[in-house]
This record gives sequence, C-alpha cells and structure tokens, in this order.
Amino acid sequence: MAADGSGAWFPYPAQGADEGSPLLFCLHHGGGGASAFRDWQRLLGPGVEIVPVQLPGREGRLAEPAERSITALTERLTGPLLERAGERPYAFFGHSMGALLAYDLSHALGAAGRPPAHLAVSGYVPPHVRPATSVHTLSEEAFLAHVTGLEGTPAAILENPTLLELVLPVLRDDFAACETYAYVDRGPLDVPIAVFAGESDPSAPSALTARWAELTGAGASVDVFPGGHFYLQDRLPELLQALRTRLALFPVASQDGGGTP
Repeated sequence: MAADGSGAWFPYPAQGADEGSPLLFCLHHGGGGASAFRDWQRLLGPGVEIVPVQLPGREGRLAEPAERSITALTERLTGPLLERAGERPYAFFGHSMGALLAYDLSHALGAAGRPPAHLAVSGYVPPHVRPATSVHTLSEEAFLAHVTGLEGTPAAILENPTLLELVLPVLRDDFAACETYAYVDRGPLDVPIAVFAGESDPSAPSALTARWAELTGAGASVDVFPGGHFYLQDRLPELLQALRTRLALFPVASQDGGGTP
C-alpha cells in the first residue's frame, strides 16, 4: 500500500462552506477528475462542504500511474478520508466508477467504525448484479468507439490525437478497475442509499440500478432523470436539488436554494 498523504487526494481547499459543516466526498467517473465537481460548492451553498476526490493518473496527479483496482484504491483512500473527515459527519456521492468506489469505501469505513451517514450512487449498476464486461480489453478502435458512445468525453479531446493519447490509457485503466472488481457479500450496509440514473443510460438501466436497495438495510431512494450516462451534465440543477432532499446531511434548501445554476 502506498503511503499517501491527504493533500493529493483532496486538491481543492474548502471555500464557501460553513465551518464544521457536514462533508460530501465526491468521487468522479472513469476518465474524469476532481474538476467535475468544481461548481458544486457554489451551487449547493454553505450548509455542506463539497470535497472532490482526485484519483491518481489525471489532472494534478497526471505524473502518477492510474490505479487499476477498486480494492487497492479503497485501501489507499481509507486513511486520507478518515483524516480529512475528522469528527464531522460525511456522505459520499459517486458517479459511474465513483459509485462503485464509494460503495466499497462505505464498507471499509464502516468496518473502521466511521461509516458515512449516506451513500449516493449515480449511473452504475450495483456490483452484485452487474453483468460481466471486458471493455478494457477492446482494441484501440473499438475502445474509442465505446467511449465516444457514452457521450461524456468532450469533442475537443476526441478530435485531438495528442489529448487522446493522454486520456485513453487512463480511461482503459479505470475500466479495468471496475471490470475486475470482485463482489463479495459482506452483508447489507447500515447506510441509506440514494440512487440516481439517466433514463436512457444503456450501461445502467433503471431496472438494475434500483437493485442498489438490496445492498442496504437502511432504506433506499431512486431518482431517474432524462438523459443518458452523463445526464448530470445537463440536469445538474435537478440532481443537486434531489441531493438536498435525499441526503439527511443537507439542510432544507432556502428560497434561493443557496445559489442557483
């Protein structure tokens, strides 16, 4: 296990949150980075502190190799998360790969006596029913076609060979991390789960995403939004309002919602 300091994992200083407020650790999708959550603090207001998590191999950690194992990421992240949270209540939000990592972390932190108050998962089928896939083993052409079909990679990257050369290996490593994850039945979490999905997401059909409820003994909710795998890019205001409602950590939104998109 690498001896990771907390600074690399949490690249953004706390800004705009009340002192001592609950924390929402945000885990990005495969191929993404912590910058995916750069606007969330402003939009959600001061009642909760948004803490984007930066995985190795991207953005400010580009010089590091990406981690090809969710289990290894959990082992490396558990200590920094405990240090960052301190005694404050916290929750997870994870989209796609981030949802799987947030789930695994919830078990690990629960075993350490510091479970999250809530787990929010988005755009991912629960690991106990997720079909086996091998996207990370596809040829370069087929892999690029799959990534393009998800409609989450900006055209400026897809059309630039130099940028693609940087991004595609990280994406492949992230797919490998998810596709080699071995689900182990550790019993239900004692943590409520909020499930979010795009109604036309081919990788996370709503009939399967609803089965996250089977992995908790503390209740689950499901919200489905118009859009595909990256529905949250177009539906961010609606998603954040649903988070305010679903996560008990969040204060009831004021009339102005603490900032509107």
